[in-house]
Amino acid sequence: MILKNYEINKIENINHFILFYGKNEGLKNEALNILIKNKNNISNYDEKEILDNENNFIESILSKSLFEQEKTVVIKRATDKILIIIQNLHLKKLEEVTIILNSENLDKKSKLRTFFEKDKELICVPFYPDNDQTLSKLAYNFLRDKNISISPSNINLIVNKCSGEREALFNDLQKIEYFVKNGKKINDKNISKLINLRENHGISELIDNCLVQNKKKIINILNENNFSNEDCIMIIRFFLIKAKKLLTLSSTFEINKNMELTISSAKPPIFWKEKEITKQQIQKWSPKNIKQLIYALNETELQIKKNINNSINLITDFILSQSSAEFNS
Repeated sequence: MILKNYEINKIENINHFILFYGKNEGLKNEALNILIKNKNNISNYDEKEILDNENNFIESILSKSLFEQEKTVVIKRATDKILIIIQNLHLKKLEEVTIILNSENLDKKSKLRTFFEKDKELICVPFYPDNDQTLSKLAYNFLRDKNISISPSNINLIVNKCSGEREALFNDLQKIEYFVKNGKKINDKNISKLINLRENHGISELIDNCLVQNKKKIINILNENNFSNEDCIMIIRFFLIKAKKLLTLSSTFEINKNMELTISSAKPPIFWKEKEITKQQIQKWSPKNIKQLIYALNETELQIKKNINNSINLITDFILSQSSAEFNS
């Protein structure tokens, strides 16, 4: 059964299997927080972790404890590979277990998506990317609620900078909120610096050159920029955004074998200055290798969060290793 993302509150406790899919991570996280609010026993898994230890996972789902009223299980990066496990658990008519699958974009041919859409006992919720109009409305509402005055042109600047990512938008809005709380005023001179437009340009250039494996340029960028520990999280987040966009382009090119058509049909459109390096990235990275990259990025983000004081070394090692990676066909 399909629900709209704004119908999350309609999900009742009787719905024990729920699938979230789509590219809008910020909106998915908001919906997930609604579902797990006031839940005490929550377990988080990555699909790979389950596939590597299937028996242990199923045993943990089926086992009961006198101290546990109910279980909530969140499975990240779910794909068609986990379908058989979910089907088998569904047949067992679990009463005290809720399983939420968080997937990236699933096309219409996805067996996992089809299974959830057609079964009336299951819930399937798509999360499509936010457009600029939605993001602008979110920004206006946030600033109005915080009683912060910013010009429309600067709001557009913030919205354009976040590249359709709701999470990135709220990260910048929160920076502005903290800035104002310290008694400072927002103006045209400090807004760009506040949302790290200069740093993000360096980060974007760093990621683009990593994806074309221009090691000499990468080293120059690393030497010229004094990245902080906090910047390392931003680098990973922007790298993930870029990798997911590249995955879409690479998958399209794999089907049509037409580079110009792939570039011209991209949504959102690719700026002319970025077209040449984007072509190089598409030619270098296959969908399979990009998926492996995305998994490695998520693992690196976890390591950085656990070892924030060593984050600069972690991100530097990761970028240099990717710039030297050899791909299997």
